[in-house]
Amino acid sequence: MDYRYKVQNDEIDKLFEAILTLDNKEECYRFFDDLCTVNELQAFGQRLKVAKLLIEKKTYQQIEKQTGISAATISKISKSFAFGPGGYEMVINKLKEKD
Repeated sequence: MDYRYKVQNDEIDKLFEAILTLDNKEECYRFFDDLCTVNELQAFGQRLKVAKLLIEKKTYQQIEKQTGISAATISKISKSFAFGPGGYEMVINKLKEKD
């Protein structure tokens, strides 16, 4: 399937190339601490957790209670599973393989 990404340009290509140069978690912390606000980083982590809970077939109510994330954000992440390029599932599966 040919998926059209929401945003794709030279600047974002360079950002992703920069991320791919990182060798370990410490380097990720250093780079993302400079790149993002604390709230942005926490939001990314929470969204990944919500995606994992959705894969585990948890209800919106269970996820809201466990994470404090709004139903609107949970819905947006859920829509990514139905209509997105499969990024959440890909990463979650890679993390499972790593464990």
